[in-house]
Amino acid sequence: MSRVCSVCGKGQTTGNNVSHSKRRTRRTFKANVQKVSYVKDGKTVTDYVCTRCLKSVERA
Repeated sequence: MSRVCSVCGKGQTTGNNVSHSKRRTRRTFKANVQKVSYVKDGKTVTDYVCTRCLKSVERA
């Protein structure tokens, strides 16, 4: 599963794990995407949408 939002394009980012002794190792932060089905141009489409976009679409 590609963890990329189909609305805003939010995806995986990188950063550091920092231990108590301040040693740094690389890590990834993955976007919180959910599988959502919706109607687009009269057809049902299933896509991955991040929770922030999902929340803003439901309010509108």
